[in-house]
Amino acid sequence: MPETLNLNYYYGNEADQYSFYRIPKILLTDRRYKGVSLEAKVLYGLLLDRMGLSARNGWLDDNGRVFLCFTQEEAMAMLDCGKDKATKLFRELEGIGLVERKEQGQGHPARIYVKNFILEPQSAPLKTSGQECGVSAPNNTDINKTEKAILIYPPLPPQRFLLLLVNALRAGWDWMRWKGTTN
Repeated sequence: MPETLNLNYYYGNEADQYSFYRIPKILLTDRRYKGVSLEAKVLYGLLLDRMGLSARNGWLDDNGRVFLCFTQEEAMAMLDCGKDKATKLFRELEGIGLVERKEQGQGHPARIYVKNFILEPQSAPLKTSGQECGVSAPNNTDINKTEKAILIYPPLPPQRFLLLLVNALRAGWDWMRWKGTTN
């Protein structure tokens, strides 16, 4: 078990000082996304974040669709990975239909369209029991009106935080057990 860190408490409005990356819960709970790697899901969260900035800046194509530019080098830096891994992750997201890339010609970055992850109901959420590693049961979002995303507030540099997040998810991280609550 790693060494326990001696960290300070949050006081007053200090908890509001961090930015959030959002990873939609459906990417972790719907069977249709089960084959998508955790790293690709984190990349999708980064692209969703950048899409919000693009929308605010009016980056719309002729059809009114929001697009963004997020280079392979940016993905490599944010996810602390090499070129082959970044290429694989983008192709994985394209393969399942979560993103679409349109090349703009030599010397110009590709336009990336982040597609809506909401699907028509078709499959039940993943269920785990016993000592299986996997996704914990989702919150009943209809009751507590929470947003359907995992909100993350890193008190670390983004690159380090993302690396820790990916490793935690790989290890079967279970928020409900970590928080000390049960369903």
